[in-house]
Amino acid sequence: MKLKNQNLKFLSVLLLASALFYAPIIEAQNKKKKKSKDKTEAVASAPKKSKEKTIIDLVKSSKKIDGLFPVYQDTITGSLHMLISENQIGKEFIYFSQIADGVMDAGRINRGSYRGSKVFRVEKYFNKIEFVTQNTSFYFDPESPLSKSKDANTSQGNMVSLKIEAYNKKDSLYLIKADDLFLKETFSQIKPANRPGTPPTSFKLGNLDKGKSKIKSIKNYPENTNLEVEYVYSSPSILNKGSNAVSDGRHVSIKVFHSLIEMPENDYEILLEDPRVGYFTTQVEDQTSTTSTPYRDLVHRWHLVKKNPELAVSEPVEPITWWIENSTPLEWRETIKQGVLQWNTAFEKAGFKNAMVVKIQPDDANWDAGDIRYNVLRWTSSPRPPFGGYGPSFVNPKTGQILGADIMLEFVHFTNRVLYDKLYNLAAENESFENEHTHETDYKYCSLGHLMHQDVMFANAVASATGASDLEMERIKKESMLALIMHEVGHTLGLNHNMKASYLYSPEQLATPEFIEGKCLTGSVMDYATLNITKDRSKQGQYDDVAVGPYDAWAIQFGYTPFENENEKQVLLSQSTKPELIFGNDADDMRSPGKAIDPRVMTNDQSNDPITYSIDRIELSNDLMKTAKQRFIKDGESYQELRRVYYLLSSQKAGAANIISRQIGGVYVERAMAGQENAKQPYTPVSLEDQKRAMAALNKYVFAPNAFNAPNDLYNYLALQRRGFNFFSGPEDPKIHEQVLSYQKNVLNHLLHYNTLQRITDSELYGNEYVLSKFMSDLNNAIFKADIYGNVNSFRQNLQLEYTNMLINILTGKQSGSYTNNAKSMALYNLKIIRNMASVSGNISTKAHKQHLRTLIDNAIKEIK
Repeated sequence: MKLKNQNLKFLSVLLLASALFYAPIIEAQNKKKKKSKDKTEAVASAPKKSKEKTIIDLVKSSKKIDGLFPVYQDTITGSLHMLISENQIGKEFIYFSQIADGVMDAGRINRGSYRGSKVFRVEKYFNKIEFVTQNTSFYFDPESPLSKSKDANTSQGNMVSLKIEAYNKKDSLYLIKADDLFLKETFSQIKPANRPGTPPTSFKLGNLDKGKSKIKSIKNYPENTNLEVEYVYSSPSILNKGSNAVSDGRHVSIKVFHSLIEMPENDYEILLEDPRVGYFTTQVEDQTSTTSTPYRDLVHRWHLVKKNPELAVSEPVEPITWWIENSTPLEWRETIKQGVLQWNTAFEKAGFKNAMVVKIQPDDANWDAGDIRYNVLRWTSSPRPPFGGYGPSFVNPKTGQILGADIMLEFVHFTNRVLYDKLYNLAAENESFENEHTHETDYKYCSLGHLMHQDVMFANAVASATGASDLEMERIKKESMLALIMHEVGHTLGLNHNMKASYLYSPEQLATPEFIEGKCLTGSVMDYATLNITKDRSKQGQYDDVAVGPYDAWAIQFGYTPFENENEKQVLLSQSTKPELIFGNDADDMRSPGKAIDPRVMTNDQSNDPITYSIDRIELSNDLMKTAKQRFIKDGESYQELRRVYYLLSSQKAGAANIISRQIGGVYVERAMAGQENAKQPYTPVSLEDQKRAMAALNKYVFAPNAFNAPNDLYNYLALQRRGFNFFSGPEDPKIHEQVLSYQKNVLNHLLHYNTLQRITDSELYGNEYVLSKFMSDLNNAIFKADIYGNVNSFRQNLQLEYTNMLINILTGKQSGSYTNNAKSMALYNLKIIRNMASVSGNISTKAHKQHLRTLIDNAIKEIK
C-alpha cells in the first residue's frame, strides 16, 4: 500500500515535471497556431483585390460595329461604348448633322435640313477623353511671329469629358461610354431656344427625355461614323398641342443623323471669295494682315481634278454624282435628270466634261438617303411643307471643300394645296423675313419653292382661264420643275442667290417667244424671278428657265477652273461689269420693308423694267378677277377653288406693288473694283423719272379709291368648304378689308420706313432728285386728294386712318428716335395738311371718318407740344 502510494507520488512528480518541461513548448506551438489561424482569418476577412476589367470584359454582351470610331452596342440595354485609338488623340475630325425627321411646329426642324459642320479635336486629359470644338474663324501666317499667339483670347468648346473605362496597352485603345455623346445634345443644339417675345401659347418642345431617347441605327465606315438618334422631348402639360403633324404635343420626337468624319487629306486647294461672285463661304479673318479688308473667306466648292490635266476640257477623276431617290414620281425623273445635267454646260467652260453624273437609287438599295456618302435628290409630301425645294451642302470648315449634299423636294409643288397664311398674309411674311433668319445657317435657307408654287398656281389659273391646252398646262409644270432643280443644284455646287439677275431682258424681249426659246430668262437660275406670264396671251412663250444662265457659267468658271496663275483668275473676274453678270444676294435684297437699298436686288420681279412688268401683272390679275366667278365655279363642287383663285390674284397684285415701291428712295449698288474696265461708281440713286413712274403706279394701283375693286357679287361666293369643326375658333366670312389693308400697309411700311426716309435725304447729296419734301407730299396727295372733299369709301377710310397713324408714330411712336429730323418735320407738315383737308362733309360714314382723323391729329399735336 505504501509502495503503491509511493508509485503514485512518483508518477505525479513525473507528470508535473513533464508539464513544466513541455508547457513552454506547447504554449509556443499554440501561439504559433493561433497566429497562423489569425493570419488565415485576417487574409480571409480582408477585401480581395479585384482584377482590373479589360475592354473585352466590358463589351462582352455588345455587338461591335467597326469603322472610323468603332462602336459597341449592348445587345440587352442598347447602351454604347466607343473605342478611341492612341493615334486619334490630338487629331482633328469634322462633325456634321442633319435632321432625319422632325416637325415644322418646333421651328425649321424638317427632314433633310442641314445643321452645319464644325471641326473638333479628340484630346486626353489624365483618365478622360475629351471632344473639343476648334475655332476656325481666324488665320495666322505661319511665317509671322504673331502666329505664336494664335490661341490668345479665343475660346475652344469642350463639348464633353468622358472617363476612360478601360485601356488596351497592346493595341493602344481607349474605351469610353458613348451614350452621353449622342443621347444628349452634346454635339449640337437641337431644341430651339425660346426667343424673347415668344407668346406663351406658342408651341414649345418639352425637356429632353434621355430615358426615352434612343439610337435608331449605327452605320460605320473607315472614313466616317454615322448614327441616327431619336430625341424625345417631354412635358407633363402643354398649352399648344401643335398641328396635325404632331400626334402628342407632350411627347415629340426629333430624329437626327450625326456624322463623325475623318479630316480629308488630299491636294484640295482653297479658293478665297471675291465680292463680285456669289458663293457660300466660311468666313475667316487674317489676324496677321494689315489691310483694311483682312478677309480670307473660303469658297465652298467640290474637289474636282482633271483626269488629263494637259487637256483644255477633261473628265474629272471623280465626278459629282447625284442619285434620284427611289421615292421620286416616275413621270418626273427625266426632267429632274435634265435639270442636274444642265450644269455640265457650265462646267465645260471651266474645263470639265461630264462633271455631273445622275443615277437612280435602286428599289433594293442597301443604303438610304441619309447616308452622307451619297448625294441624293429626295422627295417628301409633308403636312406643312417647309419649302418647294432645298439644296444644302456640308463642308470641311478648314478648307471650304464640299463633302456632300442633298436636295429636298416637296410634292406640294405640283398641287393646288394653298397655305392661306402665305397668300393672305403676304405682308406679314415679308416683314418677318429678317427676324426669321437669325440662325447662323439661315442665310442658306431657300424659299424659292414657296414662291414658285404660288407662281405656278397663278400661271395655271391664267392659262386655264384663257383656254390653254393640256399640253400647255403640262409645259408650265415641266419648265418650273426644271428651273427649281437647276436652282437647288446650283446651291449644292456652292452658289448662293443672285437676286439681281432678273435685270437681263426687257419686257418686250420676254414677250417674244422666238427670242427667249431655250434660254435662261434671267442672268442666273439662282434668282427668285417670277414666272414669265404675258398679259397679251398671244405673246406667251417660255414660262421659266430651261438652261443655266450666263452668270452661272461665269461663276462656275471662277469656282472650278484650275487656273494656271492669279492673272488668269483676275482676267475672268474683270468681266463682272457685263450686264449679264451682275450679282446681288440675300444680304442685299429688298423683300423686307426698309431692308436694303438696291431695287434691282428683289424677289419675284422680272425684266430690266420692273415697273412696267409689275403693272402688267396687276392688270392681268384685275382682268382675270372680272371673270373669275364664271370660270372657277363648277357644278357639284364647293366654292373653295374660287376662293383660292381670288386670294392668288390678290397676292400677285400685292407682290407687284411691293416691287414697284422699292424704286422710291432706291440706290443702285455696283461691286466692281476700282480701276476695273467699264466700272461704274458704287452708288447711283434711281432716276427721278423712274421714281416718279413708281409713285404714279402706286397711286393708281394701290392707293386709288378703285385700286382693289372687284365685282361685288364675287364676295358672296368666297366661301371655304366646311370641314368638321374648322370654323369653331372664329367666323368664316372672308376678311376683305383686312386683306386689302394688309397689302397697302406693306407698301407703306417700306415707303415710311426710317431707313427709306433717311436714305432719300442722304442720297440727295449724291444725285437723288426726288427729294423728301416732294416725295412725302406726293404720297399724301395719293392717299387723300382724290376723295377728301367728297365721300370716302370703306377701303380708303382704312387706308387714310392707317397712314395718318403711321405719320403720328413717326413723331410719337416707339421708333420715333430712329427717324431723322427731316422726316419728322415732313410728317408733322403732312398731318396739318390732312387736318385742313378733312372738312366735315360727305355722307354720315365719311363725316365720322373725317372727324376721327381730325381728333387723332389734334391729340397727336397736343402730345408733341
